[in-house]
Amino acid sequence: MFSPPPSSPSSTSVNDAEELAALVQKLFHNPDKEAVASEIEVLQSIYGENAVKLWRSPTSPNNRRKNHENCDDTTRYEVELSLLSPYEDISVRILVSLPEAYPVSSPPQLQLLSRYVGAFGADSGLFGSILRTFISVNGVDWTADSVCVFDGLQSVVERCTAWYENRLSAEKAGELLREDAKEQSSSSTDTQTSDTNDHRLLPEDAKSIVASMNTLLEGLELFTAEPIADRKSVFVGRACRISHPSEVPLVLSHLMADRRISRAAHPIINAWRCQAGSVLHQDNDDDGETAAGGRLAHLLQILEVNNVLVIVTRYFGGIHLGPDRFKHINQAARNALDIGGFLDSPAESAKKAGRGKKH
Repeated sequence: MFSPPPSSPSSTSVNDAEELAALVQKLFHNPDKEAVASEIEVLQSIYGENAVKLWRSPTSPNNRRKNHENCDDTTRYEVELSLLSPYEDISVRILVSLPEAYPVSSPPQLQLLSRYVGAFGADSGLFGSILRTFISVNGVDWTADSVCVFDGLQSVVERCTAWYENRLSAEKAGELLREDAKEQSSSSTDTQTSDTNDHRLLPEDAKSIVASMNTLLEGLELFTAEPIADRKSVFVGRACRISHPSEVPLVLSHLMADRRISRAAHPIINAWRCQAGSVLHQDNDDDGETAAGGRLAHLLQILEVNNVLVIVTRYFGGIHLGPDRFKHINQAARNALDIGGFLDSPAESAKKAGRGKKH
């Protein structure tokens, strides 16, 4: 029996476009569906003509479930969306289901069709979040008699991008933990084999280690506060007294030379103030954590602290903390300033200087 050759990708795209165009024309002929037809055309102009197509039933790959063939009069089409920058090369497919009463009295429903986002398998949390786009308090507001699919799709893109970033950060954190564990194990083995008579770290050895680290900073001294942990994210504050703006890059370079610090999500969020003669020099750097550097600069300003560089390292644990992250960044910085004696009078500062953890 003669079998027709399989359709080429280009002919499939033409069929998709023709079928969608036919649906749009059918909707335009229905006065109650003109808004739906216009919305589909707008989505095509925004995402591209080939990004929007009628939904193909997975159980019948050769047939389209056209609107006029559905017993429940639901219009279904799918949209292919790219994630936000810098992940534009990763896309997801979203099923849009429009009930007969949309947009007059019923909202649309969105469903994630993609089983994977990049290299990560989509989980039930992401699927459920997208299904609840128009019915959740954290979703998109729907107003009767108003089209809203675009707003819903943009919300989906933002959530998928955030979900993907979380997976990347969690994967990177896992790799870092495994490498650190391997290094610690290797270091422990080397220590045991090099000294068979005494496995302890002698006080003079500890002093030499601290001295060597301080030498790298050419006399500058870092004070490190205890880490602050929240939902798997960790914040570490450090403070250093400086006498000239040129010392700032020396301290930051010293920290970035430590791989455990440099591989953090935001290794050197910082702010500094330095009085050189009659001029007060100051600057800050978010290091990728938007507005964090400015908040540290404001902290130094309200505390009236000069001749100091404060740095906060944030290790991202895969869970977004929202505004709480700024609270922890400020607290980590303040703790380091307190340990270094920057918040005390000169006499009190001298007493505290020996209590801090020096890096």
